Amino acid sequence: MSDFDAIDSLLDAVGPEAELPPCQVRRELRERARLSKARAARALGVSPSTLSGWEGGRDPSGEVRAKYAYLLDGLNAKLASASATETETVAVPAAERSAPSGAAAAAVPSTSSTEPGHDEDEVELLAVSEPCVLCGRPANRRVAGFAQHLDPSGCQANPAHTPPSPAGGQGAAPRGRAFQEPSGPADLIHEAVHSVLAEYRGDVEAASAVLLKRAIPDAMRLLDETRKGARYDVIAHPWVPDVLKKQTSRGADRIWEARPKWTRTALPPGRHEVTALDINGAYLSALKTHLPLGRLEHATGFTHDRRRAGVHLITPPAWEHDAVLPNPIGRRDEPGPLWVTEPILRLLLRLSGPKHRLCEPPEIHESYTSGATENLLEKFRIALKDARDTAIADGDGLTLEYVKAMYSKFVSTMGESNYNRALYRPDWMHIIRSQAFANLWMKALKAHDAGLTVVRAMGTDELHVIGDWRRVFPEGRGVTEVKVKDTYTAGTGTEADTGQGQ
Repeated sequence: MSDFDAIDSLLDAVGPEAELPPCQVRRELRERARLSKARAARALGVSPSTLSGWEGGRDPSGEVRAKYAYLLDGLNAKLASASATETETVAVPAAERSAPSGAAAAAVPSTSSTEPGHDEDEVELLAVSEPCVLCGRPANRRVAGFAQHLDPSGCQANPAHTPPSPAGGQGAAPRGRAFQEPSGPADLIHEAVHSVLAEYRGDVEAASAVLLKRAIPDAMRLLDETRKGARYDVIAHPWVPDVLKKQTSRGADRIWEARPKWTRTALPPGRHEVTALDINGAYLSALKTHLPLGRLEHATGFTHDRRRAGVHLITPPAWEHDAVLPNPIGRRDEPGPLWVTEPILRLLLRLSGPKHRLCEPPEIHESYTSGATENLLEKFRIALKDARDTAIADGDGLTLEYVKAMYSKFVSTMGESNYNRALYRPDWMHIIRSQAFANLWMKALKAHDAGLTVVRAMGTDELHVIGDWRRVFPEGRGVTEVKVKDTYTAGTGTEADTGQGQ
Protein backbone atom coordinates (compact mmCIF):
# COMPACT_ATOMS: atom_id res chain seq x y z
CA MET A 1 0.00 0.00 0.00
CA SER A 2 1.41 3.40 -1.04
CA ASP A 3 1.52 6.49 1.14
CA PHE A 4 -1.71 7.73 -0.45
CA ASP A 5 -3.90 4.64 -0.75
CA ALA A 6 -5.40 5.14 2.69
CA ILE A 7 -6.33 8.80 2.27
CA ASP A 8 -9.81 8.27 0.86
CA SER A 9 -10.77 5.62 3.42
CA LEU A 10 -9.78 7.84 6.32
CA LEU A 11 -11.47 11.06 5.21
CA ASP A 12 -14.34 10.60 7.61
CA ALA A 13 -11.93 10.79 10.52
CA VAL A 14 -10.77 14.25 9.52
CA GLY A 15 -12.99 17.26 10.21
CA PRO A 16 -14.07 19.48 7.31
CA GLU A 17 -12.20 22.43 8.77
CA ALA A 18 -8.93 20.58 9.19
CA GLU A 19 -6.00 22.72 10.29
CA LEU A 20 -3.24 23.26 7.74
CA PRO A 21 0.35 24.18 8.56
CA PRO A 22 1.86 27.37 7.08
CA CYS A 23 2.49 27.24 3.34
CA GLN A 24 6.28 27.02 3.66
CA VAL A 25 5.90 23.99 5.95
CA ARG A 26 3.65 22.25 3.41
CA ARG A 27 6.29 22.37 0.72
CA GLU A 28 9.06 21.40 3.13
CA LEU A 29 7.17 18.28 4.25
CA ARG A 30 6.65 17.11 0.68
CA GLU A 31 10.26 17.74 -0.34
CA ARG A 32 11.67 16.07 2.76
CA ALA A 33 9.52 13.05 1.96
CA ARG A 34 11.08 13.03 -1.54
CA LEU A 35 7.70 13.30 -3.23
CA SER A 36 7.27 15.11 -6.54
CA LYS A 37 4.45 17.59 -6.99
CA ALA A 38 2.95 15.39 -9.69
CA ARG A 39 2.77 12.30 -7.47
CA ALA A 40 1.32 14.14 -4.49
CA ALA A 41 -1.16 16.03 -6.67
CA ARG A 42 -2.31 12.81 -8.36
CA ALA A 43 -3.08 11.20 -5.01
CA LEU A 44 -5.07 14.25 -3.94
CA GLY A 45 -6.95 14.41 -7.23
CA VAL A 46 -5.71 17.87 -8.21
CA SER A 47 -3.27 19.30 -10.73
CA PRO A 48 0.41 20.04 -9.90
CA SER A 49 -0.24 23.75 -10.38
CA THR A 50 -3.08 23.62 -7.83
CA LEU A 51 -0.72 21.99 -5.34
CA SER A 52 1.83 24.72 -6.15
CA GLY A 53 -0.80 27.29 -5.22
CA TRP A 54 -1.44 25.61 -1.86
CA GLU A 55 2.30 25.60 -1.17
CA GLY A 56 2.44 29.25 -2.21
CA GLY A 57 -0.19 30.48 0.25
CA ARG A 58 -3.65 29.61 -1.08
CA ASP A 59 -5.81 27.29 1.04
CA PRO A 60 -8.04 24.50 -0.28
CA SER A 61 -11.57 24.07 1.04
CA GLY A 62 -14.13 21.34 1.48
CA GLU A 63 -13.28 17.68 1.05
CA VAL A 64 -9.93 18.21 -0.61
CA ARG A 65 -8.81 20.33 2.34
CA ALA A 66 -9.41 17.37 4.63
CA LYS A 67 -7.44 15.10 2.29
CA TYR A 68 -4.56 17.56 2.14
CA ALA A 69 -4.51 18.01 5.92
CA TYR A 70 -4.43 14.23 6.41
CA LEU A 71 -1.57 13.87 3.94
CA LEU A 72 0.49 16.58 5.66
CA ASP A 73 -0.19 15.13 9.11
CA GLY A 74 0.90 11.71 7.88
CA LEU A 75 4.07 13.06 6.29
CA ASN A 76 4.91 14.97 9.43
CA ALA A 77 4.49 11.84 11.57
CA LYS A 78 6.56 9.67 9.21
CA LEU A 79 9.37 12.21 8.96
CA ALA A 80 9.45 12.66 12.72
CA SER A 81 9.68 8.88 13.15
CA ALA A 82 12.40 8.59 10.53
CA SER A 83 14.36 11.38 12.15
CA ALA A 84 14.27 9.61 15.50
CA THR A 85 15.51 6.39 13.88
CA GLU A 86 18.39 8.12 12.14
CA THR A 87 19.81 9.31 15.45
CA GLU A 88 20.32 5.67 16.46
CA THR A 89 22.21 4.65 13.29
CA VAL A 90 25.52 5.54 11.76
CA ALA A 91 25.03 8.28 9.19
CA VAL A 92 26.07 7.50 5.63
CA PRO A 93 27.04 10.41 3.36
CA ALA A 94 24.29 11.29 0.96
CA ALA A 95 26.56 10.87 -2.04
CA GLU A 96 27.41 7.28 -0.98
CA ARG A 97 23.75 6.41 -0.43
CA SER A 98 22.39 7.74 -3.71
CA ALA A 99 25.08 8.23 -6.35
CA PRO A 100 25.75 5.15 -8.52
CA SER A 101 29.38 4.30 -9.09
CA GLY A 102 31.44 2.40 -11.63
CA ALA A 103 29.47 0.31 -14.13
CA ALA A 104 26.20 1.14 -12.37
CA ALA A 105 26.72 4.85 -12.96
CA ALA A 106 27.61 4.29 -16.59
CA ALA A 107 24.44 2.27 -17.04
CA VAL A 108 22.15 5.10 -15.97
CA PRO A 109 20.83 6.77 -19.16
CA SER A 110 21.26 10.55 -19.23
CA THR A 111 17.61 11.02 -20.21
CA SER A 112 16.26 9.47 -17.02
CA SER A 113 14.76 11.64 -14.33
CA THR A 114 16.17 10.76 -10.93
CA GLU A 115 14.24 13.37 -8.97
CA PRO A 116 13.22 11.91 -5.60
CA GLY A 117 9.64 10.71 -5.88
CA HIS A 118 9.69 10.59 -9.68
CA ASP A 119 8.22 7.37 -11.07
CA GLU A 120 8.95 6.31 -14.63
CA ASP A 121 5.29 6.81 -15.56
CA GLU A 122 5.63 10.51 -14.75
CA VAL A 123 7.76 10.99 -17.90
CA GLU A 124 5.23 11.32 -20.72
CA LEU A 125 6.15 10.99 -24.40
CA LEU A 126 4.42 13.65 -26.49
CA ALA A 127 2.97 12.87 -29.91
CA VAL A 128 3.32 16.55 -30.78
CA SER A 129 6.26 18.56 -29.48
CA GLU A 130 5.56 21.39 -27.03
CA PRO A 131 7.75 24.35 -25.97
CA CYS A 132 10.25 23.40 -23.27
CA VAL A 133 9.33 25.11 -20.00
CA LEU A 134 13.02 25.94 -19.51
CA CYS A 135 14.29 27.10 -22.89
CA GLY A 136 11.17 27.39 -25.09
CA ARG A 137 12.47 25.09 -27.85
CA PRO A 138 10.37 22.07 -28.95
CA ALA A 139 10.54 19.14 -26.53
CA ASN A 140 9.02 15.68 -26.92
CA ARG A 141 8.72 14.71 -23.26
CA ARG A 142 6.66 16.04 -20.40
CA VAL A 143 7.77 15.62 -16.77
CA ALA A 144 5.42 16.38 -13.87
CA GLY A 145 3.09 18.05 -16.33
CA PHE A 146 5.71 20.28 -17.98
CA ALA A 147 7.28 19.86 -21.41
CA GLN A 148 11.07 19.88 -21.18
CA HIS A 149 14.32 18.43 -22.49
CA LEU A 150 15.78 15.60 -20.43
CA ASP A 151 18.95 15.55 -22.49
CA PRO A 152 21.26 18.39 -21.38
CA SER A 153 22.52 18.80 -24.94
CA GLY A 154 18.99 19.57 -26.13
CA CYS A 155 18.12 22.37 -23.71
CA GLN A 156 19.25 25.92 -24.45
CA ALA A 157 18.11 27.26 -21.10
CA ASN A 158 20.19 29.04 -18.51
CA PRO A 159 22.94 26.66 -17.30
CA ALA A 160 21.32 26.69 -13.87
CA HIS A 161 18.39 24.87 -15.46
CA THR A 162 20.34 22.25 -17.38
CA PRO A 163 19.72 18.72 -16.08
CA PRO A 164 23.02 17.36 -14.69
CA SER A 165 24.68 14.08 -15.54
CA PRO A 166 23.54 11.03 -13.53
CA ALA A 167 26.59 10.98 -11.31
CA GLY A 168 26.31 14.65 -10.49
CA GLY A 169 29.50 16.67 -10.38
CA GLN A 170 30.91 19.74 -8.79
CA GLY A 171 29.37 22.93 -10.12
CA ALA A 172 26.37 21.15 -11.62
CA ALA A 173 22.75 21.83 -10.75
CA PRO A 174 21.29 19.58 -8.00
CA ARG A 175 21.49 15.98 -9.21
CA GLY A 176 18.33 14.60 -10.75
CA ARG A 177 16.41 17.87 -10.95
CA ALA A 178 14.95 17.45 -14.44
CA PHE A 179 12.53 20.27 -13.65
CA GLN A 180 13.86 23.14 -11.59
CA GLU A 181 11.90 25.36 -9.27
CA PRO A 182 11.93 29.02 -10.34
CA SER A 183 15.45 30.40 -9.89
CA GLY A 184 14.51 34.06 -9.98
CA PRO A 185 11.67 36.57 -10.24
CA ALA A 186 11.26 36.26 -14.00
CA ASP A 187 10.94 32.48 -13.67
CA LEU A 188 7.92 32.94 -11.41
CA ILE A 189 6.09 34.55 -14.32
CA HIS A 190 7.32 31.94 -16.79
CA GLU A 191 6.37 29.03 -14.54
CA ALA A 192 2.92 30.45 -13.77
CA VAL A 193 2.00 30.75 -17.45
CA HIS A 194 3.25 27.29 -18.37
CA SER A 195 1.66 25.57 -15.39
CA VAL A 196 -1.75 27.10 -16.12
CA LEU A 197 -1.43 26.25 -19.81
CA ALA A 198 -0.58 22.68 -18.87
CA GLU A 199 -3.53 22.50 -16.46
CA TYR A 200 -5.93 23.63 -19.20
CA ARG A 201 -4.26 21.52 -21.92
CA GLY A 202 -3.14 24.46 -24.02
CA ASP A 203 -6.49 26.30 -23.98
CA VAL A 204 -5.17 29.88 -24.19
CA GLU A 205 -8.54 31.51 -23.52
CA ALA A 206 -9.15 29.47 -20.35
CA ALA A 207 -5.56 29.98 -19.20
CA SER A 208 -5.86 33.74 -19.77
CA ALA A 209 -8.98 33.95 -17.59
CA VAL A 210 -7.22 32.13 -14.76
CA LEU A 211 -4.02 34.16 -15.02
CA LEU A 212 -5.89 37.46 -14.98
CA LYS A 213 -7.69 36.40 -11.80
CA ARG A 214 -4.34 35.43 -10.27
CA ALA A 215 -2.61 38.64 -11.30
CA ILE A 216 -2.84 40.39 -7.91
CA PRO A 217 -1.64 37.56 -5.62
CA ASP A 218 0.99 36.60 -8.19
CA ALA A 219 2.24 40.20 -8.30
CA MET A 220 2.51 40.18 -4.51
CA ARG A 221 4.45 36.93 -4.64
CA LEU A 222 6.76 38.46 -7.24
CA LEU A 223 7.21 41.53 -5.03
CA ASP A 224 8.18 39.31 -2.09
CA GLU A 225 10.68 37.46 -4.25
CA THR A 226 12.30 40.67 -5.49
CA ARG A 227 12.53 42.05 -1.96
CA LYS A 228 14.64 39.14 -0.64
CA GLY A 229 17.87 40.49 0.76
CA ALA A 230 16.76 44.06 0.10
CA ARG A 231 18.13 46.95 2.08
CA TYR A 232 14.71 48.28 3.02
CA ASP A 233 11.67 46.55 4.47
CA VAL A 234 8.26 47.14 2.93
CA ILE A 235 5.71 48.31 5.49
CA ALA A 236 2.52 46.90 4.05
CA HIS A 237 -0.09 48.45 6.38
CA PRO A 238 1.24 51.69 7.89
CA TRP A 239 -0.72 54.44 9.58
CA VAL A 240 -1.96 56.97 7.02
CA PRO A 241 -3.24 60.51 7.59
CA ASP A 242 -6.85 61.48 6.98
CA VAL A 243 -6.01 63.16 3.68
CA LEU A 244 -5.26 59.69 2.28
CA LYS A 245 -8.53 58.18 3.52
CA LYS A 246 -11.81 58.20 1.63
CA GLN A 247 -14.02 61.05 2.73
CA THR A 248 -17.16 58.92 2.25
CA SER A 249 -17.73 55.20 1.70
CA ARG A 250 -18.00 55.71 -2.04
CA GLY A 251 -16.02 58.89 -2.33
CA ALA A 252 -12.37 59.69 -2.83
CA ASP A 253 -9.60 60.90 -0.59
CA ARG A 254 -8.14 64.41 -0.87
CA ILE A 255 -5.14 63.67 -3.10
CA TRP A 256 -4.99 65.32 -6.54
CA GLU A 257 -3.14 63.10 -9.01
CA ALA A 258 -2.84 65.74 -11.77
CA ARG A 259 -4.23 63.56 -14.54
CA PRO A 260 -3.70 65.31 -17.92
CA LYS A 261 -6.81 65.96 -20.00
CA TRP A 262 -5.78 68.68 -22.39
CA THR A 263 -6.47 69.56 -26.01
CA ARG A 264 -4.86 72.47 -27.81
CA THR A 265 -7.45 75.09 -28.71
CA ALA A 266 -5.76 76.54 -31.80
CA LEU A 267 -3.56 75.06 -34.51
CA PRO A 268 -1.40 76.75 -37.14
CA PRO A 269 -3.32 77.67 -40.33
CA GLY A 270 -4.14 74.85 -42.73
CA ARG A 271 -4.82 71.15 -42.47
CA HIS A 272 -2.42 68.94 -40.57
CA GLU A 273 -1.83 65.25 -40.10
CA VAL A 274 -1.91 64.45 -36.40
CA THR A 275 -0.36 61.28 -34.98
CA ALA A 276 -1.76 59.85 -31.77
CA LEU A 277 1.14 58.17 -29.99
CA ASP A 278 0.67 55.39 -27.46
CA ILE A 279 3.18 55.45 -24.61
CA ASN A 280 4.09 51.85 -23.81
CA GLY A 281 4.00 50.49 -20.26
CA ALA A 282 3.18 53.80 -18.58
CA TYR A 283 2.47 52.35 -15.14
CA LEU A 284 5.36 49.91 -15.48
CA SER A 285 7.82 52.77 -16.05
CA ALA A 286 6.20 54.74 -13.21
CA LEU A 287 7.19 52.05 -10.70
CA LYS A 288 10.54 53.84 -10.66
CA THR A 289 9.61 56.77 -8.47
CA HIS A 290 10.41 58.12 -5.02
CA LEU A 291 8.32 56.13 -2.55
CA PRO A 292 8.13 56.74 1.21
CA LEU A 293 9.45 53.83 3.25
CA GLY A 294 8.06 54.29 6.74
CA ARG A 295 5.24 56.03 8.52
CA LEU A 296 4.34 59.41 7.07
CA GLU A 297 5.28 62.28 9.37
CA HIS A 298 3.66 65.70 9.37
CA ALA A 299 5.63 68.87 8.76
CA THR A 300 4.90 72.49 7.88
CA GLY A 301 6.98 74.98 5.96
CA PHE A 302 8.05 76.01 2.49
CA THR A 303 11.10 73.81 1.94
CA HIS A 304 11.27 70.46 0.17
CA ASP A 305 13.63 67.71 1.32
CA ARG A 306 14.58 65.57 -1.69
CA ARG A 307 15.56 62.71 0.60
CA ARG A 308 11.92 62.31 1.61
CA ALA A 309 8.69 61.64 -0.28
CA GLY A 310 4.97 61.74 0.38
CA VAL A 311 2.05 64.10 -0.21
CA HIS A 312 2.05 67.89 0.04
CA LEU A 313 -0.49 70.68 0.44
CA ILE A 314 0.55 73.37 -2.04
CA THR A 315 -0.71 76.45 -3.78
CA PRO A 316 0.23 75.75 -7.40
CA PRO A 317 1.82 78.46 -9.50
CA ALA A 318 0.02 80.24 -12.32
CA TRP A 319 0.43 78.51 -15.69
CA GLU A 320 0.71 80.79 -18.70
CA HIS A 321 1.48 78.26 -21.43
CA ASP A 322 -1.86 76.47 -21.78
CA ALA A 323 -2.04 77.42 -25.47
CA VAL A 324 0.91 75.11 -26.27
CA LEU A 325 1.39 72.82 -23.25
CA PRO A 326 -0.94 71.33 -20.63
CA ASN A 327 -0.90 72.61 -17.07
CA PRO A 328 1.37 70.25 -15.04
CA ILE A 329 -1.33 69.83 -12.37
CA GLY A 330 -3.95 68.89 -14.96
CA ARG A 331 -7.31 70.48 -15.47
CA ARG A 332 -8.61 71.96 -12.24
CA ASP A 333 -11.58 74.29 -11.91
CA GLU A 334 -11.24 75.24 -8.25
CA PRO A 335 -8.50 77.69 -7.27
CA GLY A 336 -6.49 77.60 -4.06
CA PRO A 337 -4.36 75.02 -2.22
CA LEU A 338 -4.61 71.30 -2.98
CA TRP A 339 -2.90 68.08 -1.91
CA VAL A 340 -0.50 66.73 -4.54
CA THR A 341 1.91 63.82 -4.68
CA GLU A 342 5.69 63.78 -4.66
CA PRO A 343 6.10 63.45 -8.46
CA ILE A 344 3.87 66.47 -9.13
CA LEU A 345 5.68 68.62 -6.60
CA ARG A 346 9.04 67.61 -8.06
CA LEU A 347 7.77 68.33 -11.58
CA LEU A 348 6.64 71.84 -10.59
CA LEU A 349 9.94 72.52 -8.84
CA ARG A 350 11.82 71.31 -11.93
CA LEU A 351 9.81 73.49 -14.29
CA SER A 352 10.33 76.51 -12.06
CA GLY A 353 14.10 75.95 -11.98
CA PRO A 354 16.79 77.69 -14.03
CA LYS A 355 16.71 75.15 -16.89
CA HIS A 356 13.06 75.74 -17.85
CA ARG A 357 11.71 78.80 -15.98
CA LEU A 358 8.17 77.98 -17.11
CA CYS A 359 6.49 78.94 -13.83
CA GLU A 360 7.09 80.17 -10.31
CA PRO A 361 7.85 77.61 -7.56
CA PRO A 362 4.79 76.17 -5.82
CA GLU A 363 4.06 77.35 -2.30
CA ILE A 364 4.31 74.42 0.14
CA HIS A 365 2.06 74.70 3.23
CA GLU A 366 2.37 71.29 4.87
CA SER A 367 3.50 67.76 4.08
CA TYR A 368 3.21 64.14 5.15
CA THR A 369 6.50 62.47 4.22
CA SER A 370 8.92 59.72 5.12
CA GLY A 371 12.45 58.80 4.15
CA ALA A 372 12.32 57.64 0.53
CA THR A 373 14.09 55.74 -2.20
CA GLU A 374 13.56 55.72 -5.95
CA ASN A 375 14.61 52.07 -6.22
CA LEU A 376 12.19 50.41 -3.80
CA LEU A 377 10.34 48.60 -6.61
CA GLU A 378 13.18 48.53 -9.13
CA LYS A 379 13.82 44.77 -9.11
CA PHE A 380 10.07 44.19 -9.29
CA ARG A 381 9.86 46.57 -12.27
CA ILE A 382 12.80 44.98 -14.06
CA ALA A 383 11.39 41.46 -13.62
CA LEU A 384 8.10 42.57 -15.17
CA LYS A 385 9.85 44.53 -17.93
CA ASP A 386 12.07 41.59 -18.86
CA ALA A 387 9.08 39.25 -18.96
CA ARG A 388 7.20 41.78 -21.10
CA ASP A 389 10.14 42.16 -23.51
CA THR A 390 10.51 38.39 -23.86
CA ALA A 391 6.80 37.92 -24.46
CA ILE A 392 6.82 40.56 -27.22
CA ALA A 393 9.89 39.02 -28.86
CA ASP A 394 8.30 35.56 -28.77
CA GLY A 395 4.87 36.71 -29.92
CA ASP A 396 3.49 35.42 -26.60
CA GLY A 397 0.25 37.34 -26.18
CA LEU A 398 -0.82 35.31 -23.15
CA THR A 399 2.23 36.22 -21.07
CA LEU A 400 2.05 39.81 -22.29
CA GLU A 401 -1.52 40.26 -21.05
CA TYR A 402 -0.69 38.50 -17.78
CA VAL A 403 2.29 40.78 -17.10
CA LYS A 404 0.22 43.87 -17.95
CA ALA A 405 -2.49 42.74 -15.53
CA MET A 406 0.12 42.16 -12.84
CA TYR A 407 1.54 45.66 -12.80
CA SER A 408 -1.68 47.55 -13.59
CA LYS A 409 -3.72 45.72 -10.94
CA PHE A 410 -0.84 45.94 -8.48
CA VAL A 411 -1.00 49.73 -8.75
CA SER A 412 -4.79 50.05 -8.79
CA THR A 413 -5.46 47.77 -5.79
CA MET A 414 -2.80 48.88 -3.31
CA GLY A 415 -5.16 51.54 -1.96
CA GLU A 416 -8.48 50.72 -0.30
CA SER A 417 -9.38 47.58 -2.24
CA ASN A 418 -11.09 44.31 -1.39
CA TYR A 419 -8.93 42.58 -3.99
CA ASN A 420 -5.56 43.16 -2.33
CA ARG A 421 -5.52 42.82 1.44
CA ALA A 422 -1.77 42.10 1.48
CA LEU A 423 -0.79 45.71 0.77
CA TYR A 424 -2.46 48.95 1.88
CA ARG A 425 -0.45 51.87 0.57
CA PRO A 426 -2.75 54.58 -0.83
CA ASP A 427 0.24 56.93 -0.77
CA TRP A 428 2.15 54.62 -3.12
CA MET A 429 -0.87 54.22 -5.39
CA HIS A 430 -1.27 57.97 -5.83
CA ILE A 431 2.47 58.52 -6.24
CA ILE A 432 2.88 55.84 -8.93
CA ARG A 433 -0.14 57.09 -10.86
CA SER A 434 1.08 60.65 -10.66
CA GLN A 435 4.53 59.58 -11.79
CA ALA A 436 2.93 58.14 -14.92
CA PHE A 437 1.16 61.48 -15.53
CA ALA A 438 4.39 63.38 -14.91
CA ASN A 439 6.25 61.11 -17.35
CA LEU A 440 3.65 61.84 -20.04
CA TRP A 441 3.91 65.57 -19.36
CA MET A 442 7.69 65.47 -19.80
CA LYS A 443 7.24 63.70 -23.14
CA ALA A 444 4.92 66.53 -24.19
CA LEU A 445 7.61 69.03 -23.21
CA LYS A 446 10.25 67.03 -25.11
CA ALA A 447 8.05 67.09 -28.22
CA HIS A 448 7.41 70.83 -27.86
CA ASP A 449 11.10 71.63 -27.35
CA ALA A 450 11.96 69.55 -30.45
CA GLY A 451 9.65 71.68 -32.61
CA LEU A 452 6.63 69.37 -32.75
CA THR A 453 3.15 70.80 -32.25
CA VAL A 454 1.55 69.16 -29.24
CA VAL A 455 -2.17 68.74 -29.91
CA ARG A 456 -3.40 66.60 -27.05
CA ALA A 457 -2.24 64.87 -23.83
CA MET A 458 -4.58 62.40 -22.16
CA GLY A 459 -4.25 60.17 -19.11
CA THR A 460 -0.96 58.31 -18.81
CA ASP A 461 -0.25 57.06 -22.29
CA GLU A 462 -1.72 59.23 -25.06
CA LEU A 463 0.12 62.07 -26.77
CA HIS A 464 -1.02 63.66 -30.07
CA VAL A 465 1.53 65.61 -32.12
CA ILE A 466 2.04 67.23 -35.51
CA GLY A 467 5.42 66.82 -37.17
CA ASP A 468 8.19 64.27 -37.63
CA TRP A 469 7.86 62.55 -34.28
CA ARG A 470 10.24 59.70 -35.21
CA ARG A 471 13.22 62.02 -34.86
CA VAL A 472 12.13 62.65 -31.26
CA PHE A 473 10.74 59.32 -30.01
CA PRO A 474 11.95 55.79 -30.89
CA GLU A 475 9.20 53.65 -32.41
CA GLY A 476 8.50 50.17 -31.07
CA ARG A 477 6.79 48.21 -28.31
CA GLY A 478 9.43 48.56 -25.61
CA VAL A 479 8.79 50.62 -22.49
CA THR A 480 11.19 53.31 -23.73
CA GLU A 481 9.45 53.46 -27.11
CA VAL A 482 6.13 54.64 -28.54
CA LYS A 483 3.78 53.23 -31.14
CA VAL A 484 1.17 54.78 -33.39
CA LYS A 485 -2.34 54.56 -32.01
CA ASP A 486 -4.12 56.59 -34.68
CA THR A 487 -3.60 59.23 -37.37
CA TYR A 488 -6.12 61.87 -38.42
CA THR A 489 -6.39 65.26 -40.06
CA ALA A 490 -7.06 68.39 -38.03
CA GLY A 491 -7.19 72.13 -38.54
CA THR A 492 -9.55 74.40 -40.44
CA GLY A 493 -8.00 77.81 -40.58
CA THR A 494 -6.83 78.44 -37.05
CA GLU A 495 -9.31 76.33 -35.09
CA ALA A 496 -8.44 72.77 -34.09
CA ASP A 497 -10.74 70.08 -35.44
CA THR A 498 -9.70 66.80 -33.86
CA GLY A 499 -12.91 64.86 -34.25
CA GLN A 500 -11.23 61.91 -35.98
CA GLY A 501 -8.99 61.38 -33.01
CA GLN A 502 -11.70 61.35 -30.39
